[in-house]
Amino acid sequence: MRRQGYYEYQQRKDSVRKVRDRELTTKIKNIFYESDRIYGARKIRHQLREGGDDVSRKRVRRLMEAAGLVPVTWRRRVQTTVSDPRATPFPNLLKQDFKVALPNLTWVSDFTYIPTDEGWLYLCSFVDLFSRRVVGWETSDAIDRHLAIAAFHNAVENRHPGKHLVIHTDRGCQYTSWDFRREVAAIGGIQSMSRPGTPYDNACAETFFKTVKTEWMERFHFRTRQEARDAIAKYILFYNRVRIHQSLGYLTPVEFEKTFAA
Repeated sequence: MRRQGYYEYQQRKDSVRKVRDRELTTKIKNIFYESDRIYGARKIRHQLREGGDDVSRKRVRRLMEAAGLVPVTWRRRVQTTVSDPRATPFPNLLKQDFKVALPNLTWVSDFTYIPTDEGWLYLCSFVDLFSRRVVGWETSDAIDRHLAIAAFHNAVENRHPGKHLVIHTDRGCQYTSWDFRREVAAIGGIQSMSRPGTPYDNACAETFFKTVKTEWMERFHFRTRQEARDAIAKYILFYNRVRIHQSLGYLTPVEFEKTFAA
């Protein structure tokens, strides 16, 4: 091949690649903004492949950077666990083994907080380890045992679990309280608790709250607690039914449960 012909070939090749990059960038932007700026290169690449575009994660990341598409980021959270030194904690039954074979065998729970102009709004949630689905939640302006019990009741009403359900939490006074223990025992549940100073023992609950704050709550300013509660309800619906999870084979929690049931 003559030199001039080679340069012309390279120019045509570069031109085709640029056209393809523009096409991919448009699709990437659509996926990115449809996820409300939540999805990173890994999930966007999966969505592209689902649509028939076999593209590398490195290329997706490069095009995202070129287009200025930056997913929301995580910020450090504040400690919310307060233990009761008089209460006897339950043993750790999970031991950081978060693989569960069936629904309603193990739930994890924790608290987090959302700032509003009216003051803090506290959220307590219960997540099924099988599908990472949020099965129950509640909010309050007080982080106490009543909030934990209300969220637990919501989860039980939604799922109707059988006996021997394991409820894993940290050693917060809300979960060691006599009232909460009684509610768990009433359905034949078994409590499990993390070791002191070991947040990884309840990593799945921690991860959910990290996701909630990163992808949703810290992006808005709430004037009232009701505004914050409405935003939480909207996000949990999205989290359960729309947001794909890498750990679930890029299915949503609801899709994962339906696939299992089928």
